[in-house]
Amino acid sequence: MIGPGHILRLIYINWVLIRRRLDEIVLATHLFRPIRFVKYILPWYWFPRRLPPRGKRIRQSLEDLGPLFVKFGQLLSTRRDLLPEDIADELAMLQDNVKPFPGRQAIAMIEQSLGHSVEDLFAEFDEKPLASASIAQVHAATLRDGRKVVVKVVRPDIVKVIRRDLTLLYTLADLAQRYWPDGRRLRPKEVVAEYEKTLMDELDLLREAANASQLRRNFLHSPLLYVPAVEWEMTSQKVMVMERIHGTPVSDISSLVKQGVNMQQLAERGVEIFFTQVFRHRFFHADMHPGNIFVSPQGQYLAVDFGIMGSLGDDDQNYLAQNFLAFFNRDYRKVALLHIESGWIPRTTRVDEFEAAIRTVCEPIFQRPLSDISFGHLLLRLFQTARRFNMEVQPQLVLLQKTLLNIEGLGRQLYPDLDLWKTAKPFFEKWARERIGPTGIIKQIGEQLPIWFSLLPKIPDAIRNVLDQQQQSGHGQVDFDDSRSQGRVIAAVVGGAALISAAVIYGLDSHPSYNILGAPVLSWVLAAGAGMFILLSLMDSK
Repeated sequence: MIGPGHILRLIYINWVLIRRRLDEIVLATHLFRPIRFVKYILPWYWFPRRLPPRGKRIRQSLEDLGPLFVKFGQLLSTRRDLLPEDIADELAMLQDNVKPFPGRQAIAMIEQSLGHSVEDLFAEFDEKPLASASIAQVHAATLRDGRKVVVKVVRPDIVKVIRRDLTLLYTLADLAQRYWPDGRRLRPKEVVAEYEKTLMDELDLLREAANASQLRRNFLHSPLLYVPAVEWEMTSQKVMVMERIHGTPVSDISSLVKQGVNMQQLAERGVEIFFTQVFRHRFFHADMHPGNIFVSPQGQYLAVDFGIMGSLGDDDQNYLAQNFLAFFNRDYRKVALLHIESGWIPRTTRVDEFEAAIRTVCEPIFQRPLSDISFGHLLLRLFQTARRFNMEVQPQLVLLQKTLLNIEGLGRQLYPDLDLWKTAKPFFEKWARERIGPTGIIKQIGEQLPIWFSLLPKIPDAIRNVLDQQQQSGHGQVDFDDSRSQGRVIAAVVGGAALISAAVIYGLDSHPSYNILGAPVLSWVLAAGAGMFILLSLMDSK
């Protein structure tokens, strides 16, 4: 239920919009539509004066309203295909140009958090921030040993501000879930809960530092992405010190072109980084707006700000990857079946109807350059289709959808003719070979070997216990004198041993020249023999 505090907050939001002369937005909402006539009695209607550009007024309103609204503006700023250019340019300033808080206040927070004076911690510290965002701001500094670093400091009293707006969001989500026809399907309360978790994680700089370290390990020595090192001894929940990097902002297209950076390759590398994070590492940077991405003269991406990271479970990753692969192959029936198997749509759904609906949405977009395709519009069409089939929103995938939209916006800026499908399809074909093909099965068996070996000593006791229970219950006995039974047991044992041997050889292989499809020839021979013996063990005894 909406309480007095919520009502006051809603009034404040509308007051800010009116103060910034965005009263048309307020009076156009459903709630205030009956009193639109009010605008005719407002003073500025009769005595107009020159106003700042509309983009500036929108940006200033979002800054006035706080971090949640700034985050919303940051997301919109990446979608230049959906916004007028003047508004997109202004919202881009929200990425790293939010009004800073005083440098002396930042110093006090650093000293309180780390327990030492700034003079003891750094040889140099610049009070003027390098960049200022909705959650924190960054200062340049030099360590005592001469290394250049950046110091990130969380904004004071930010938790109180965020929790106030989250409470309002929960109230509105609860009302939507109760009274909106699509409320239950879209699960707004769970989406807000996922957003709250993301925001609270972003306020903990120890968590962000851990995220940065993990991402750095994942791309260590990679030409695709560089992640700066964390100074752990100078990092706490409210302060983080990292290696300072130098590069060109990814949004500065003209400078990148002057440096001779291959824009097509840069755009394709961005797509490759995204899919590598999601489907190989299962850990991805979920705040990839242009303010967080820089480029080296060699065309390597340089990432900063690791407060919002996403991860996928095995099931979600598997279903998503197979969905993408089926989309690329235009196998819409497979897409429909995967949605049903994953539980994303009801099991009572008719496969042929869902397949036809997906085909209608997706078929027009294939073999077209990115300049002609908008994932924003595609997702909107897919959501409209999903509505017909009662598809529920998956809160754990909201971050992934947001990141995909960011990637599209980035790709449009760098190389509008990028063929996303041509770039991504080989990645998924390789994923399929590694995960669900024969090579992948052998590899997964190899990964499970330590667990299997730890269980081997327990197997004889387990078999003996099962046989004792069978004999005591009188439900049956295993006749080991029967030749067919003996044959099936022997075949099963030999098949299992061959399969384990294939996995061991796969893990120990040191002669890549003797490989076929990424696995040693002997592994393939043993795997084939294992399959034959296991089939023999399963044959009917008749």
